[in-house]
Order: sequence, then C-alpha cells, then structure tokens
Amino acid sequence: MTDSEKVREELLTHIATSDAPHEFLRAYQLRALADDIKNIPPEKRAEAGRALNELKKEVAAAVEKRQAELLDRDVEQIDVTAPMDINSDSPSLLPAENGSIHPISREIQTMSDILGRMGFTVFESRELDDQYHMFESLNFPAGHPARDDFDTFMTVQKDKDGEPLIAPAHTSTMQNRILRQLKPQLESGQPIAAASIDRVFRNEDLDPRHEHTFYQCEGIYVDKGIHAGMLVATLKTFLESYYKKSLDVRVNPFYFPFTEPSFEFSMSCPFCDGEGCGVCSHSGWIEILGCGMIHPNVLKMADIDPTVYTGFAWGVGIERLIMMKHGIEDVRYFQSAKLDFLRQF
Repeated sequence: MTDSEKVREELLTHIATSDAPHEFLRAYQLRALADDIKNIPPEKRAEAGRALNELKKEVAAAVEKRQAELLDRDVEQIDVTAPMDINSDSPSLLPAENGSIHPISREIQTMSDILGRMGFTVFESRELDDQYHMFESLNFPAGHPARDDFDTFMTVQKDKDGEPLIAPAHTSTMQNRILRQLKPQLESGQPIAAASIDRVFRNEDLDPRHEHTFYQCEGIYVDKGIHAGMLVATLKTFLESYYKKSLDVRVNPFYFPFTEPSFEFSMSCPFCDGEGCGVCSHSGWIEILGCGMIHPNVLKMADIDPTVYTGFAWGVGIERLIMMKHGIEDVRYFQSAKLDFLRQF
C-alpha cells in the first residue's frame, strides 16, 4: 500500500466515525503529501498532483456526508439558558425540585379563584393595544387632558388607522371588548360579571411604591338596577376573602373619565386593624383602589343602553394587594429575581 493510499484509508475511517469531521479537511497528512510532491521526479509530479486533488475532493465529500449524518442524528434538546439542573448533574446549578411559583402568579390564581366563586369570568388582557380601546372607548376623547395622566408608552408599530400602538397603562382596555362579547347575556336576563388581569405599563419614576411594569385587575358588573352600594359590598367581600379577615371600608369622591360618580376606595389597615401604624401613616386607613359607576358614554360605546342598564367597575394594582398581605416594603422586589426574596414564598 502506497503512502497516499494509507493516508486515504486513515482519513476516511476517522471521518466516518468523528463528531467533528471538518477537522480532517486541514489534516497534516494532506499537507505532508503536498510538500512531498517537490521530491518526486519532475515527470511524475503532474500525476501526483492530480491524485492529491482527487483525494482532497474525496475527503471533502466524506466530511459533508458525515456532517449530514450528524444533523440527522437524534440530539438531546437542552435549554442553555436554564440555571437549573435540567441539563446537567453539576452541583453548582440550582436543583430543579427547589423551584417555586412566583408570588405574583400564585396570588393572581388566588384572586381569580375568589372572583370565580363570586360569579366573575376572568379574562386575560393584552400587552399591546390600540388607542381606541385605551382611550376613546373609555370616554377619553382625542386631546382630553386626562390622557396625560397615564404617561403611556407608545410604540413604533401602527394600527390600521396609522396611529401608534401602545403598551396598555391599565387593563380597562379590555372593558369595551368584554361588554360587547357578553352583551347577549344582558339580553337574556343575565348580568355581565367579568374581570381582566394582566401586565400594564406606565412611565413611572421607580421607587419602593412605583414600578413601570406591574399587574392590574379590572372588574366590571352590568345589569339593570345596579347602584354604588353594590359596588362597595362587592369590593368588601372580595378584599375580606383575600385578606381572610373582616375589614371596614369607605369611599371618597374622585375623578376618572370612565366612571361617574368615581371613588377612591379605602379599607381599614389590615396590619393594625384600624388602630394606626407606620404602614397606614397612623390614620388607620389605606387607600387601595379606584372605582365607580360605569360612565353612560362607556356603555354607549359598547352598544349598551345606559337608560336601561347600569354598572360598576374597579381597577386595583395586584402587587399593592400582595405587598399589604405579606408586609413587603418595596414593589421592585417582585421583578428583581432575588432568590432571598423569592424563597420566602
């Protein structure tokens, strides 16, 4: 067997079993054979060069074939971003069995369960929406100064009318859709009772009580003969179920474009039972959410006759409820990914 034939056999054997066949394209033996051509008698160099080129082509074809085989081979799929031990037995990684549900996710499920038992259907909201559902459908006419209060994030994407899409500043963007979707219930004698829960976004200055991204729960109830007393009773029932204790509540007049009348809803401090402490600034009360009777214009935008039907709505920050339930002092902890915080839950 000649040196050239020996090299050919060794290369093709290695390539056929290698997991990195391309390495053999630059094999030393091929370079050595090329260097040896100058030592061959001149009359045989042309033939040796042709043979070497043929060998290179054969090696390249073998490499390509092996790479195709490797691509077709079943390969275990891994998540290279996972910090847990799902891909490895390394003791330096977090054991997967120590994982837990994020406190926001857990408490959203708790709230959804309470609302479900109270007869509310829970919807997911949207994380990108148009200005009609953010403003116009909620009685914010174009140019209305109340639009500025939300510090809305605009995106470069456009809706069908060429207006910028927005990152919703409240889950009330679902209100018009829900009213329209559930309107047949009113016509059949059943009330509309629904809530929407999801992330919302505002251009906030970050501090222990404010985040630019947080979760909100919006609730609506529409039927004949609905009044503000029912709103107060509904929210009191929900909050007492969530905090698992009796609470005193009160409402103060406020302004929202989409409700009339509008209220700030406060409850007795769950930490001191209304006696006064540092959490409630020694007042015994904590303002917890905004609410009110759905504005007639909002009902009209959903093709619901406000002379026949009335309803109420509320919106509450979910992190705010969780912070008060567990005595969490900084809203930024929820998005921090700090394990010492998350392990408490």
